[in-house]
Amino acid sequence: MIKFTRVFKAYPKGDLALKDVSFHLRKGEFAFLTGHSGAGKSTVLSLIHAERKPTEGEVRVSGFNTTSMPRREIPKLRRRLGIVFQDFRLLEDRTAEENVAFALEATGARSNTIGPKVVRVLTQVGLAGKAKAFPKELSGGERQRVAIARALVNDPFVLLADEPTGNLDQRATRGIFKLLEDVNASGTAVLMATHNLDLVKNSPYRSIELEHGEIVFDSVVDADQEAAR
Repeated sequence: MIKFTRVFKAYPKGDLALKDVSFHLRKGEFAFLTGHSGAGKSTVLSLIHAERKPTEGEVRVSGFNTTSMPRREIPKLRRRLGIVFQDFRLLEDRTAEENVAFALEATGARSNTIGPKVVRVLTQVGLAGKAKAFPKELSGGERQRVAIARALVNDPFVLLADEPTGNLDQRATRGIFKLLEDVNASGTAVLMATHNLDLVKNSPYRSIELEHGEIVFDSVVDADQEAAR
């Protein structure tokens, strides 16, 4: 579903953000992307949603080859992805329901379908009662729930989460992570970049660790290699 094959990414000054990265995220899988700041986590996510293209290698996402796809095809790919950021990126002058509806409006959804879809995802994230609230009236955890609802409203096949709990306290972190688990249990794959190693260690999911742009540990690959010995 998401497949990186010997991917390199160099930036204008020549620094390599990714070096020979290969991995395969399968349909419905939950995986953590870990590593220190600058390890390459955000670069991996940006290549998946075609914000950037690799310098070398191939990135395939649900049948799309993002390495060679024409610019006009990028919106089609992004409609199939959900993306959540650490800083929420909500429109401050719009209510929770208006923030979620905006994601549908931007993709040209029929107006008569928007309302029911917004209600569905706000209910899914536990915020049906806060639909009319503006971001400033919500806690950090609630704002992230709105951001997740916005990411889910187009029924993506994968949810990309870039440090989604980075600005939250421990209680809100647990709530958001439980929500991501529920999203995954419903069939949506989740790729979550995080610094929270306690969360990773206490969870049964796959962990892919980056260091200086290289994969230095992949729990699935390492487990397979160990079993083969």
